[in-house]
Amino acid sequence: MNIVDRPEVLVVGFAVRTANADEMDPTRARLPALWARAGAPGAFAHVPGKVDENLYAVLTDYQSDHNGPYTQVVGVAVRSAAALPEGMVAVRVPKAAAMKLEARGQMPGALVECWQRVWKHTESGATPPRAFTTDLEVHHPEGADLYIAILPPRQG
Repeated sequence: MNIVDRPEVLVVGFAVRTANADEMDPTRARLPALWARAGAPGAFAHVPGKVDENLYAVLTDYQSDHNGPYTQVVGVAVRSAAALPEGMVAVRVPKAAAMKLEARGQMPGALVECWQRVWKHTESGATPPRAFTTDLEVHHPEGADLYIAILPPRQG
């Protein structure tokens, strides 16, 4: 994991509220349907001002930590969100210091493995600590890059 300055990005897409415990139970999991909807051919064809062809997953509105509910938005990066297509939301991912991890290999297994490393880092109390503000996944042809928001170092 290396520390980077994650740039601000604006994402327009579909959103669900979920929790990791729910995602472990196929009868309660909401992310597979969200990803199926976002991955459907032409799902974002009518979104104006796309920055690139990548898919972005924003994890935000954490109730507490990785054990509590959060919101995931899967969509595309845009220059502005003046007019949202029906059923979509816009979320601004603020510029922040972040741990960057790269998921490469067979998906979704490589992505799950990356998140397991993040959870292990969190549960072990390793530094830097997670901020639980807004995390970002950028999905591209080579795999996915995870940007996990971190707390700034304590001054003193």
